[in-house]
Amino acid sequence: MTTKLDKGTIDYKAELLRKSIHLLSLSIAIVYYFITKELALTMLIPLTLFSLIMDLARYLFPAYKKKLYSIFGFMLREHEINSKQITLSGATYVLIAALLTVIFFAKVFVILGIAVLIFGDIFAALIGRKFGKHKFLFKSLEGTVAFFIFGSLVMLATPKIEGSLTEYLIGFAAVAVSAIVENVSYGWADDNLTIPISVCLTMAVLYGLFLPNLQLILPNVPV
Repeated sequence: MTTKLDKGTIDYKAELLRKSIHLLSLSIAIVYYFITKELALTMLIPLTLFSLIMDLARYLFPAYKKKLYSIFGFMLREHEINSKQITLSGATYVLIAALLTVIFFAKVFVILGIAVLIFGDIFAALIGRKFGKHKFLFKSLEGTVAFFIFGSLVMLATPKIEGSLTEYLIGFAAVAVSAIVENVSYGWADDNLTIPISVCLTMAVLYGLFLPNLQLILPNVPV
């Protein structure tokens, strides 16, 4: 979505490219579906540490920072480049979110959380940036609605434990919560982190309330 902070700093073509690359992060959810939690952590921990180190190196090595921005600067938002505080890239936040959710939540929650992050965020940004005219909370109404619609479509396509109506209703609720979280995260947190965590937390609470006896294990999938 367009925000005051980023307005005019990335043109629409650059935003399309940025979101196309963002789409690659969906591979985290796809790969995790086919492997165990242990193997996923074995892969995610070093990847996250590497990305974190590469991010922080910008503040220690000016030559590296200059080279990095000369190559990828057109894809970065203004607050990622000119912030007076230490900031992390969106890619690093995605990896941190994936790592934390894999550690603390069931696989069925994590897969939806990452998928909603990718598709909801992509269409919220592209539609909000292009067509956003009505302010809603901190961003645009059009972007938030787009997030919910496309996040819901993704939710319908992601695996369920039993496929009951209750599971789908919980999924819709999780998408709705994450759409609001994506909107209000502006200015204090990165939505690449808050979206997956909000999806997983919402699902964990609602599954506990409405499906307390359901074993949170996807059928025929490595645990």
